[in-house]
Amino acid sequence: MNKVIFYDNKNVIYKQLRYYRKKRKLTQNQLAAKLQTMNVNIDQQMISKIERNRRIVTDYELACLCRALHISLADMLSDFYEKYPE
Repeated sequence: MNKVIFYDNKNVIYKQLRYYRKKRKLTQNQLAAKLQTMNVNIDQQMISKIERNRRIVTDYELACLCRALHISLADMLSDFYEKYPE
């Protein structure tokens, strides 16, 4: 199986995810619980791995993370857009 890496990153949202989760005063467990109510099979350890850039994020996980944190995709991807402009 090929490793999915983009410039040494497994995901490009790890910093923003942690920032917005803390801004919303949510623990990793609380965020995982919100995602589970959206039928996303994710737990606290997986959230931790995403925030440490050690796990990829699927498209539906990204969409649900944004919804759970009440932010836009553009907000979640802002670091990516700044680092890799068109």
